[in-house]
Amino acid sequence: MTGKLTHFDGKGDAQMVDVGDKAVTDRIAVASCYIKMKPETHDIITEGRAKKGDVLGVARLAGIMAAKRTSDLIPLCHPLPITKVAVELMPDAQLPGVQIEATVKTTGQTGVEMEALTAANIAALTVYDMCKAVDKGMEIGGLHVVLKDGGKSGRYEAP
Repeated sequence: MTGKLTHFDGKGDAQMVDVGDKAVTDRIAVASCYIKMKPETHDIITEGRAKKGDVLGVARLAGIMAAKRTSDLIPLCHPLPITKVAVELMPDAQLPGVQIEATVKTTGQTGVEMEALTAANIAALTVYDMCKAVDKGMEIGGLHVVLKDGGKSGRYEAP
């Protein structure tokens, strides 16, 4: 690791990193987070009683859509040809809430960590949006990269 912030030029101005000379490689990133809620809200989701419909199904689609739009949301992200997005939402009665994991793949010149983080986060926000009428105190947390592989920097796995 170089310790240098690559999104700034020599003058300190923001810049989009030039990835033109990087090798095209298979890349994958996995990100996760959770949304914590009241036990009653968890039950509404798992029993399919939410007034807005299938909470987990809608959140899954929102996460997938978000991964594809990451470069529209984060100014210095490159638009990427994503080859796969999978968003898994797992109800967790112990939390209580939902554990979320997003996996994004591409074959390209830069990684997909931001796309995976965006997918997980937007899936959690969608759960919040669909359930806020019954639980405004939900908490989203723990957003982090679990795995990143491919490219010059190689493999990273969260401890």
